Amino acid sequence: MSFPSPAMDSATLAPLSTIKIVNTLLLPPLQKSPALSPPKPKQKLLVLRKNSKKSPFLTHCSAKPHTTNGEDLSVELIGSRIEGEDAKPIPDQAVSSSSSSSSILRGLVLDLGCGDSWDNLEIGSPVVKRYLGDEEERWHLWYHGRSGKNPESDAIGLAVSSNGIHWERGVGGVESSGDVGLVMNPSQDWWGFDTQSVIPGEVSIMSSAKLRANTAAVYWLYYTGFSAEELKLPENFSPGFQLQNPERACSNSSQSSTIFKSLPGLAMSQDGRHWARIEGDHHSGALFDSGQKHDWDSLFISSPNVLFHGNGDLRMYYHSFDTKANCFAIGIARSRDGIKWVKLGKILEGGGPGAFDEKGVMKANVVRNKRGGGYVMSYEGVGVDGRRSIGMAVSLDGLKGWRRVNNSRPVLEKCGEEDGCWDSEGVGSPCLVEMDNGGEDWQWRLYYRGVGRGGRTGIGLAVSDGADFQSFQRWTGFHL
Repeated sequence: MSFPSPAMDSATLAPLSTIKIVNTLLLPPLQKSPALSPPKPKQKLLVLRKNSKKSPFLTHCSAKPHTTNGEDLSVELIGSRIEGEDAKPIPDQAVSSSSSSSSILRGLVLDLGCGDSWDNLEIGSPVVKRYLGDEEERWHLWYHGRSGKNPESDAIGLAVSSNGIHWERGVGGVESSGDVGLVMNPSQDWWGFDTQSVIPGEVSIMSSAKLRANTAAVYWLYYTGFSAEELKLPENFSPGFQLQNPERACSNSSQSSTIFKSLPGLAMSQDGRHWARIEGDHHSGALFDSGQKHDWDSLFISSPNVLFHGNGDLRMYYHSFDTKANCFAIGIARSRDGIKWVKLGKILEGGGPGAFDEKGVMKANVVRNKRGGGYVMSYEGVGVDGRRSIGMAVSLDGLKGWRRVNNSRPVLEKCGEEDGCWDSEGVGSPCLVEMDNGGEDWQWRLYYRGVGRGGRTGIGLAVSDGADFQSFQRWTGFHL
């Protein structure tokens, strides 16, 4: 059975119990999600402008507690644009009026959690979605975090915003559909592929004729799951930099290079907060396995980014480390139902000698270019010294012929203005959001993870100069 064409009106959904669900995490009774309908034409929305005179906003901790069979499926993508009125920005808040603080914190929109929060040690992997409601503009940010109490395990959390800049977060697990905070922990099943850590890769709103419920939308979360299985590298193998999986910007571990097995997983939710794992074909519950011994992706599968292309065609972009080429590379898999996948091979690998991504490309984020056509991929490039930058590539069909842009230079690099910048050590894990506000108000937002001194991480924002996705500047405030 093939996919129906993408539509704004959702199809009737089937009982969630018709698909095998494992490791249900706080799954509540079915709740009504916002109805989705076609957008109003030429909405006038809040637009970011570069303004060096304003200092950035550093997100403060929220005072609000808890603010966590082989049949084909006919799946329908539900658009993220909802009928709405003009968005109303909330007042801009600055960290400091001093120019030095403004420069140091430029671009930072989400810092580490405070106190004993679930994300007080490290954060990253932003997955940002914008929804235009009938009376509001809503933003969701799923990201991974670690705490000092559990430093070897990554979990997934949710923060929300009315403008994509000022985020409300939580210190603990969610309880209701209105909470924010920790939403997904590693599995407790000993045989699972995700018993050690879980990291978000992509979130889509889709419906399926086999998933019926009294709701218009179901969130599909594709994520990376890590087990405690430590992999061995080939003898005499030396990547030239610290190779870890999962990667740690801040680590107290004495092991410089530890590679744990990771595979892609899928979970579903009615509200984006309470998730039910969907068991894949692999014996561990993963969607599919890594490659055979001599395949380029034999070590692990990581960072699944899934794009709905059309009828019967979902595409997953993921990365692994190719031990033969001695670099990270990005591959693609295709699916008719979003659950059963066929791998097609590598589509992008490291640049030439001296390139900012000489040691490979990873953490791809692929989106359609609504204005210019084709597909745009933002990715994390790894330099010969292991330093991370963000690059961009384009393709006409999203399958092959990926071409680097910006003369094969990064579109965003680590902050080099002063040693104290919050992202002075590297930037990566990009997530593109196309700001289609009608008319000439067209802009790209690039959310990313930044790493500073001592491995301190945060989530930052850079904005494009209009529709040009080859030039980004760190966000410095609203120009009203």
